Amino acid sequence: MNKITILWVDDEIDLLKPHIIFLEKKNYQVITCQSGREALEELEDTKVDIVFLDENMPGISGLETLSEIKKTHTSLPVVMITKSEEELIMEEAIDSKIADYLIKPVNPNQILLSLKKSLDHSRLISEKTTSNYQQEFRKIAMDLSMVNSYEEWVDLYKKLIHWELQLEEIEDSGMFEILESQKIEANNQFGKFIDKNYPNWFSSDNTPVLSHTLFKNLIKPELKDKSTLLVVIDNLRYDQWLAFESTVNSFYKKKKETPYFSILPTATQYARNAIFSGLTPLEMEKQHPNWWKNDTDEGGKNLHEEDFLGAQLKRLGLDLKWEYHKISSLKQGKQLSQNYKTQKDNNLTVIVYNFVDMLSHAKTEMEVIKELASNDKAYRSLTVSWFKNSPLLEIIQQAQAMGQKLIITTDHGTINVKQPSKVVGDKDTSLNLRYKTGRSLSYDNKDVLSAKNPKDLQLPTINMSSSFIFAKNDLFFAYPNNYNHYVSYYRNTYQHGGVSLEEMIIPFVVLEPR
Repeated sequence: MNKITILWVDDEIDLLKPHIIFLEKKNYQVITCQSGREALEELEDTKVDIVFLDENMPGISGLETLSEIKKTHTSLPVVMITKSEEELIMEEAIDSKIADYLIKPVNPNQILLSLKKSLDHSRLISEKTTSNYQQEFRKIAMDLSMVNSYEEWVDLYKKLIHWELQLEEIEDSGMFEILESQKIEANNQFGKFIDKNYPNWFSSDNTPVLSHTLFKNLIKPELKDKSTLLVVIDNLRYDQWLAFESTVNSFYKKKKETPYFSILPTATQYARNAIFSGLTPLEMEKQHPNWWKNDTDEGGKNLHEEDFLGAQLKRLGLDLKWEYHKISSLKQGKQLSQNYKTQKDNNLTVIVYNFVDMLSHAKTEMEVIKELASNDKAYRSLTVSWFKNSPLLEIIQQAQAMGQKLIITTDHGTINVKQPSKVVGDKDTSLNLRYKTGRSLSYDNKDVLSAKNPKDLQLPTINMSSSFIFAKNDLFFAYPNNYNHYVSYYRNTYQHGGVSLEEMIIPFVVLEPR
């Protein structure tokens, strides 16, 4: 069995020689450092199991060192050792997720007890999480063979995300691979379910809330009692919401959470326009031809969200004082944050925040973002980092101080695409990687949900012979021309427009100020 390695950081490390000898006799390996900076350098080169960290050191303090350690070694247990029992220091350390803390002078048995508690606790959590998932794995596998309603798909997807977030904490790669295979199988079955049931959702009573019914069914009932801030974060997946939910919880408590379904294509011009208009794309084209643009039309496709919203509010008989803001840059976000007090008399303030969309596009186009968001765990982490440092969080804090209700939602999710699927179309075929619309499309039937008559899915027909196809699972469409370059460029990027749990089942959350 490998020795447990301890990194002990103390500017008076020589005085701790008896403790180190004691631990080495107990078969622990102890590496020593005399400063926070030296410890951070050591951690770059050496794998350790636990850190003992003195709080009061010259140079960077123990708390500062702790903060730096947690940025790169989130699950590494750190035991804080301090001369001071000052409450503020303890609170800061505990907030930074220390495993334990000890007050100087410490004796060897205290150290030993802390080691057992910290390391065995991590091991027990890891073993229990693995055991619980192994049991749940069988149930999820059974559910996958039987799930037959949109409500059951929501529950199943939430379970998969729950276990994904649990397993990534314990870093059990074997269990994680099993979960990944279950997610792939779930998307296979979900694609078949959507293929069979989606067209009926526009004519049946037993339907989920969809993009075009979101405002009427879920938002309108929340506008009766108090001023409301509605935040639509473009491209926000359900797992990304769960990742930064705890940050929002510092200011708001959740009243209800109702995942809903994005319409197809799961793309901004379709789904978000549908939210604000309360209409399907086909209805938008008919009722507002001056505002609606098809894929092949020139110009921005989401320039009339405010107009669509005004028309919907009027149609719903809602006489509200409202404002709409679209944020596509840090500068715009800061400007709104600085002036947010002007929104206090509104019944409804709507903010469309485009950062996550920009992040997914940047991952495609910028190598550094590809490195930073190389998988779903890293993608979530990057989203959380943005949110915690964004003007949006400042706006949410101000909204809480003003007593506003908060609604957080999105227009569609996104999926990390892995496998190419060849498609052939004419020069007017749309460019999106997860859906195509055009004439004479040639494709592999097993890879797509096809709509030969777009009106069946409440989609406009660009010309008489136009059809739509939507990629399933983690596929993306690639043309035969320059195929290998195209596939290499887009593989492992985040795309949207197609049929997957990640793109279609998306968060809608109502929160009340604390």
